[in-house]
Amino acid sequence: MSEIRRDRLHNQYVLIAPERLRRPDLHVSKKEVLSGQRCPFCEGNETLTPPEIYAMRDNEANRAGWKTRVVPNLYKAVQVELEDKSRREGIFESIPGVGAHEVLIDSVCHECGIEGLGAEGIENWLRSMIIRINDLKRDMRLVHLSIFKNVGANAGATQEHPHTQILALPVTPQNELLFLERNMQYYRRHGRGKAEDIVENETADKKRIVEEVGDFVAFCPFASSFPFEVMIVPKRNIASLEACSRDDVADLSLLIRDLFQKLKRQLGDFDYNLFFRLAPLNPNFENEPYMANLHTNYRFTIRITPRIYRLGGFEIATGMAINPVPPEECAALLNAKEPL
Repeated sequence: MSEIRRDRLHNQYVLIAPERLRRPDLHVSKKEVLSGQRCPFCEGNETLTPPEIYAMRDNEANRAGWKTRVVPNLYKAVQVELEDKSRREGIFESIPGVGAHEVLIDSVCHECGIEGLGAEGIENWLRSMIIRINDLKRDMRLVHLSIFKNVGANAGATQEHPHTQILALPVTPQNELLFLERNMQYYRRHGRGKAEDIVENETADKKRIVEEVGDFVAFCPFASSFPFEVMIVPKRNIASLEACSRDDVADLSLLIRDLFQKLKRQLGDFDYNLFFRLAPLNPNFENEPYMANLHTNYRFTIRITPRIYRLGGFEIATGMAINPVPPEECAALLNAKEPL
């Protein structure tokens, strides 16, 4: 039986419709190799990228011998060199494309997914992000940070080598402003942020819990938009990744490793999007009303959305997802010791 569920965290509806599993051509087939040319992200090909911004290494920059590496995106959407000065023509307003667009090369391994990095490799990946976040935060023009991974052609990837994009903007996207406002309203009514109550409910219910390590929990959200979608949330108020202690990062690394091993066991090699929702980098006129309370009502989240079937006209027209696999079933499968 179909069911319409409300995603309380994002204030939107999701249609859980198991009948949709019977559709022909439900699963998108993985495309052929995305790039047959020499990989610019592989060790030894450092000259094929712009000079690195940061690398986890013990030797000279822009050479082999690194663990992770951050370079400017060759096809960057924004540029840090521009001046943040608005232009007005009547009621129309624009600003130059100020910001930072970087690529974090996850590891030297071309074939390794996250589960193949091991806990140490994932910890290097997370620590490299934290270093970049702290550096970008020094530019007071930058207020919003988006960190995301597109893995596989069905998720929009154009480069095979595992990598993560870091994009910092001088404006706050409208959906994030709405989230901040709704979260603040909830906090004023209850004295708690939305994520805090969601985590408490999920851990009490246990039906959708996939894994818990230290102060982090992974679960299939009650109103999952995608089959096998998983969200990772701290059990205490940690507003952004850089606020994590070394122990937190180690625990989060173990959780991510275990989670991707479970996903791969059930889905095989799968395409997915992964994205972080983080507190604002810096205050500005848009987010200033929310900044003082972030330490008490905001928790960063990591969301993994497997892309195992195509979106259709209904989803695009309404912004409302149709998910053919109930999250309770997904959590049970991910916790199973054997694949489907």
